[in-house]
Amino acid sequence: MPASTFSKTWPFLLFVGCIAGVGIATVDNVLSKGEVSPIVIVALLFVATLAAGIVWVWRGIFSATGTWMCVPLAHIIKHLLGLPDTLHPNTYASIMLLAVFTLVVAAIGLACGVFIHHLPFRNANSA
Repeated sequence: MPASTFSKTWPFLLFVGCIAGVGIATVDNVLSKGEVSPIVIVALLFVATLAAGIVWVWRGIFSATGTWMCVPLAHIIKHLLGLPDTLHPNTYASIMLLAVFTLVVAAIGLACGVFIHHLPFRNANSA
């Protein structure tokens, strides 16, 4: 399988998304001991999923899913292990609300990326 074809398969895209998601979850939960503003995390999630939409268009949904799921998953793992968390109250209901909110952010980021990918100015230099 050529490298260009492999880079468009869903397992690869999901893997790339998970790498981005782990990076965002690390910023959220480890760096600065969780004292990073939630706006920063939302911005990172939006930019990562926006990039997936620009690069892979709608196939970027696999990458966006991998990126998105790492954010609430990190809080679930911390809750299950009884570790202190920045999410207050640290309940499954709060984690579910976080998951829904970050899913909306990821979906908007992906859709904006697809929109940017299809803007006419992107093809103006090739004429």
